[in-house]
Amino acid sequence: MSKRSWYALALVSVLAGGAQASAPAQDYARQWPLALGQDNAGAYRVLLDEAVYLGAHERGLRDVEVFNAQGQAVAAAVLSPAQPLAQAPRTTGLPWFPLPAQDGAGNDIHLIAERDDEGNIRRVQAGFPARTPAGGAGSWLVDASRVREPVRALLLEWKTPSQPLQAGYKVEGSDDLRNWRTLNGSTTLLDLERGGERLRQGRIALDGQARYLRLLPLRAGPGPELTGVAAELAPAEAQLQWDWQELRGERRSVAGREGFEFRLPGRFPVERADVRLPDNAAVQWTLYSREDPDASWTWRAGPWVAYQVGDDRAGARSEPRALAAAVRDRYWRLVPTTPVGEGMPVLRLGYRSEVLVFLAQGQPPYTLAAGSARRQRGEAPIKPLLDALRAQRGPDWEPAPAYLAGEAQELAGERALEPLVEHDWKSWLLWALLVGGAVLVALLGMSLLRQPPRAP
Repeated sequence: MSKRSWYALALVSVLAGGAQASAPAQDYARQWPLALGQDNAGAYRVLLDEAVYLGAHERGLRDVEVFNAQGQAVAAAVLSPAQPLAQAPRTTGLPWFPLPAQDGAGNDIHLIAERDDEGNIRRVQAGFPARTPAGGAGSWLVDASRVREPVRALLLEWKTPSQPLQAGYKVEGSDDLRNWRTLNGSTTLLDLERGGERLRQGRIALDGQARYLRLLPLRAGPGPELTGVAAELAPAEAQLQWDWQELRGERRSVAGREGFEFRLPGRFPVERADVRLPDNAAVQWTLYSREDPDASWTWRAGPWVAYQVGDDRAGARSEPRALAAAVRDRYWRLVPTTPVGEGMPVLRLGYRSEVLVFLAQGQPPYTLAAGSARRQRGEAPIKPLLDALRAQRGPDWEPAPAYLAGEAQELAGERALEPLVEHDWKSWLLWALLVGGAVLVALLGMSLLRQPPRAP
């Protein structure tokens, strides 16, 4: 092979390596720098804003991705605004009472409880006089009658033991202190320490609800010296703000039926719809959408009556209509079933901003890129990762905030929204070899024809 051929191969290799290193810049339309609200948090959550939705191209936001300083994609996932994974659970303290031990952990405990007018326990007396043996696992009664919300789990606190602790327990529930049912048949409490590291497990999940709970040891042996009990409640429903996209469309007739068509400029997760007219009106509407301009229309809401009477201050207006599920379609159509008049309706589509959770892999700074028809974000097991981090750092842990900092930075722009044409290199190479071989044979034939004939 000639030197020129070696140089060509080397240049191709360099260009291929450079293209691979700068793949995010070539594959995405634009990016935003991310500002971390806390250093070394491990995981972060970013609230997506209007600019990201306008920049996204793929229907499921798979072209929204986070990169580190080395240009490598990090593990990330887009979560629903109502998703509690990135929210810390609420807790509230519960009254608890030690119970005397009995012969055999599985025998029933008959309780005599003194309660106030509201049903709260003031004093507990067991139906047998036995005492807890020295060093044995204790039993406890927990009063959850004051809690008006479902209790997901119990959180136990105890004094640091002098020896490693591993104790099995079960939890039973009752609403009258007489009839009991199992809410957790077997769980293990742990408190281990080695080399300055401590492993502690004091959370007991509950399968069901009850006003009163009792914790019973599964076997004889040392147990924790309890100091406190708390109830873990489900996260409160977030008071999420609704954002709106107001669309102005055009009147079109489809199969002789008049309607109004609109185009949504971004990949917003639409969950609400509202219609406004320039004057007082009461019109019955049906809403449809589709992803492609040539596809069939899909029903989304209605028919419902949207009305408005008077101005915004003193007037009356109908409530927005809820969609069955979030929709990211590009094209929308309103069809009236009652007269509209000459006024052009304004279609208002409501959405709640989603959250992108990512792991801080590699070195900062991090950037969020969006808009690509060539590349998609890979699936990442964010839920089990968040659960593992919460188990290690406590139930109140949550991902640290991160923010879109500054204006979008242009990368490949509109070129990234054009699908990458994949060439069949094997076919091209085969044709090149065939053509090259044919040219070579033709050149050899011509050289033979040009040679003078040999003398006889």
